[in-house]
Amino acid sequence: MNGSRRRFNATMAAALLLPLAPARARHASTMTPLIKPPRLSRGDVVGLVAPGGYTSDAAIEQAVRHIEALGFRAKPGTYLRDVWGNYGGTVAARIADLHAMFRDPDVKAIWAIRGGSGCISLLRHLDYRLIRTHPKILLGYSDITALHLAIHRHAGVVTFHGPVASSTPSDYSTEHLLAVLTEPRDSYAIPMSAENDKRALDEPWYATRTVHDGVAEGPLLGGNLSLVSALAGTPYAADFTGSLLFLEEVNEEPYRIDRWMTQLDLAVGFDKAAAIMVGICENCGPRGDGPSLTLDETLDVHLQPLRVPAVTGYSFGHIRNQFTLPVGVRARLDTEARTVTLLEPGVS
Repeated sequence: MNGSRRRFNATMAAALLLPLAPARARHASTMTPLIKPPRLSRGDVVGLVAPGGYTSDAAIEQAVRHIEALGFRAKPGTYLRDVWGNYGGTVAARIADLHAMFRDPDVKAIWAIRGGSGCISLLRHLDYRLIRTHPKILLGYSDITALHLAIHRHAGVVTFHGPVASSTPSDYSTEHLLAVLTEPRDSYAIPMSAENDKRALDEPWYATRTVHDGVAEGPLLGGNLSLVSALAGTPYAADFTGSLLFLEEVNEEPYRIDRWMTQLDLAVGFDKAAAIMVGICENCGPRGDGPSLTLDETLDVHLQPLRVPAVTGYSFGHIRNQFTLPVGVRARLDTEARTVTLLEPGVS
């Protein structure tokens, strides 16, 4: 039996021993204050994990170069190269890598190499007490949304919705990533990307659009629309009452966007949010020859009836020029200025 087969069998066996619902999980509302992980400094070790979809050697090499170019050191997870179906290893393997990174005193941040799918299967097995007692930067977007929302609710630790490690970096995304992760500030204003504004001339979905103007403040909460919607009604759902709710999606038709938006509205109520920000939803227009609402028409079904600030086309999502949002941190949306201002640091 070769080594990879032995490791596969071992992780499969371990999967059978995973607890179904850890007693460690607690609601974040019982934990005050919100815990902020220590800031990153030059030379720090960044753990590289694949908690969702599987990765490749080429993507790992690219991610390591990216981490090193930022001035940090990369530490690949033990099971980073595992493949199980379209996932980055079994649930047991992915949990083992996450827990190992949180336990390792040398690792100062944990960066998902990609999104994909599968993070939702990890939520009932995460050791939230471990995460709360060893708070570290957790960074990623897309499927990583499931981890952000679960950790926010059950560990009360700030995590970061931003580029994945294999993302192609841009000056804009790097500037705001490092500012949020390495330079704690009492206030930090983030403007929209000028490059995205330029792309909007040929690709209209890159344009910012104000549905309802105004200024609103609240904690940042949200992520990928399909994941935020999938968690509705579960112990890991986002209660975005009073929050700046941010949502983004990619490669989905308007009718799916409408279904997920409706589910969230029914589950919590968009009118309970302090404001709603929709990111750049690339390739989310109608397909085929049949009748369909446009993306903007679909979003307006849900945003127009509101009496709170609501915008679309903001610089986050499955795009190159995206800013990093610390989940749970208080922020201010100013629709006239087209800025999101963090009102407290996301790191300590």
